[in-house]
Amino acid sequence: MKFISWNIDSLNAALTSDSNRAVMTREVFKTIKKEDPDVIALQETKLPRTGLSKKHKERLAEFFPDYSYVNVNSQEGARKSYAGCMTLYKKDLDVNTDFPFINAPEPMDLEGRIVSLEFEDYYFIQVYTPNAGNELVRLPLRQEWDKKFAEYISNLDEEKPVIATGDFNVAHKEIDLAHPENNHMSAGFTDEEREGFTNLLKKGFTDTFRYINGDIEGKYTWWAQRVKTSKINNSGWRIDYFLVSDRIKDKVKRSDMIDSGDRQDHTPIVMEID
Repeated sequence: MKFISWNIDSLNAALTSDSNRAVMTREVFKTIKKEDPDVIALQETKLPRTGLSKKHKERLAEFFPDYSYVNVNSQEGARKSYAGCMTLYKKDLDVNTDFPFINAPEPMDLEGRIVSLEFEDYYFIQVYTPNAGNELVRLPLRQEWDKKFAEYISNLDEEKPVIATGDFNVAHKEIDLAHPENNHMSAGFTDEEREGFTNLLKKGFTDTFRYINGDIEGKYTWWAQRVKTSKINNSGWRIDYFLVSDRIKDKVKRSDMIDSGDRQDHTPIVMEID
């Protein structure tokens, strides 16, 4: 099985806009299609609360004709056209879907942050973890989210193995960002967020990129859009992950990044598992 995960930063724009950035996003679609994944997880879709329009559906059918899909959007009580996740899967796959609430601080459960697929032998979970925010205003809520999400997937892990992927919004170790010395008080690299991720792994999960690639340096999944030279200089962060239950880690064959060309922000990640 092959899985791809990508914080797309507006599927809505990719399907409806002809801006330069939307065109670049659609070029990445072509790269993803060449990989021929079984499942594609997209975060930060930013689709409207009313759901997919006719144009959205037509464009999805054009770009991904071999896939069915399920999605969750921000709901009443959360910001409009905010966050959101979509999971696409090959039409011949038999899955059950869920959009769980994990009893997270309000309004996080309403922001469309988790999609769960249940296969016969495992769960596939995608997540868009809340950011701690400017000046870390949301850090206490983020810490509570981390606890609730870890509890959620560890409970699933008691039933069958779990594959969890997405934008976890944390660089776990200093090797996971280009300039750790400057970012210990930045959202995504605070001690509290890193500890939350450590605690998640301790519940029986493996960071597959590090498991496969060891302590390789300079491999990132996100480069700041606001800094025009961030990707050119590879001044990035690794904040997107594929995690698996420890008991299936030896089945992982590949865990890596996919080249998104000149497009900044997140790049897709890929995992192959037997």
